[in-house]
Amino acid sequence: MYAYKDAPFTHASAPQWGAEPVRPTWQLVLRFLVTVIVLPVWWVLLFCLAAVLVVVAMFAEILTVIPGFERGFERVLDAAIGRVAVWPRWTVTWPELRHEGDAAFYRARVDAYLDTWTRRASTRRKSGAPSTVRTCEVPLRKYRGVGGGYVVAAATPRGWRPLPSDPAKEIRLEWWATPAPEGAGTVAGPR
Repeated sequence: MYAYKDAPFTHASAPQWGAEPVRPTWQLVLRFLVTVIVLPVWWVLLFCLAAVLVVVAMFAEILTVIPGFERGFERVLDAAIGRVAVWPRWTVTWPELRHEGDAAFYRARVDAYLDTWTRRASTRRKSGAPSTVRTCEVPLRKYRGVGGGYVVAAATPRGWRPLPSDPAKEIRLEWWATPAPEGAGTVAGPR
């Protein structure tokens, strides 16, 4: 289920790295309607939470004279914010509703996502220093129609290598090398 840095990566034989089963249309329509109604409310709540955190952080600044308080406060904030998703897993967007089960759509979606992250990771900053982008998380919503195996196969020629990941949630990648020459980024897979 997981790919480890020290072990060879074998995703082709593991069934959990394949495409997710196609969801029934009625379920997708229902999730889409809930997304349209609930997601804007979710985003307003996230905005309010961010405003509250800014106010709390301003008052917590006074307590930074206590040794270790700042580090502990940062850990608590990181843990709390890390669990909040801008796009929850239950959401279904219009493209996902229209293209459920279309492997070509998901291959193009993964390729575009990886191209964007590869550009970010390989571009140097204005000061000439290398980019600070070192990891990339590809969420399930990007590759559910082709599977995590395709993500790894498409990412490797671009200069990414897999990190320990749970393909049922996301594929984590690490930038490690210069990508292959232009045009070598696409992967021919079973269609």
